[in-house]
Amino acid sequence: MIPKNTICVWYDKDAVDAANFYAKTFPDSSVGAIMRAPGDYPDGKEGNVLTVEFTVAGIPCVGLNGGPHFKQTEAFSFQIATDDQAETDRLWNAIVGNGGQESECGWCKDKWGVSWQITPRTLTEAMLSADRAEAKRAFNAMMTMRKIDVAAIDAARRG
Repeated sequence: MIPKNTICVWYDKDAVDAANFYAKTFPDSSVGAIMRAPGDYPDGKEGNVLTVEFTVAGIPCVGLNGGPHFKQTEAFSFQIATDDQAETDRLWNAIVGNGGQESECGWCKDKWGVSWQITPRTLTEAMLSADRAEAKRAFNAMMTMRKIDVAAIDAARRG
C-alpha cells in the first residue's frame, strides 16, 4: 500500500546505496521497491534507478536519483532518538565513519550530505523539563558538544 505521506530525499545518483546503508544501520528500517526508468530521459538511460522506497526508523521515505541539480542542507534532517550512550555512539560512528562528517550539538551528515540529529532521549527530556534551570544546564552542556555525551547531559541535569 502506498502511504498517504512519504518523505522524499533527493540524491545525485546513489539513492539505493543510501537506502541500503540506512536499512542496515537503523532499527525498524528496510528497503522496498526500486523503480527503474522505462525509457531514456534527459539525465539518464532506460533501466537507471529513478527511485527507491525505504523506511528509516519506521518512517516511510523515497530516495530520488534526481542528479546534481540540488544539494542537501541542514534545513532537512532525520532526528533519531537514542536510549543510551552505546546506541548514540553506534549510530554516530556508523554515519561519520562511513564517509560522513561531524557537526555540532548532536548533528552529523552522512556521505550523501543528508543531515542527522542523533539525540539521546535524556537531552530531549531535559529540554522539556518544567525545571527551566535543568533545561538551561542541559542546553549549555549540549552547546559544547559534537556527539552528545549522555553522562555529561545527565550530570548537567542534576546540577
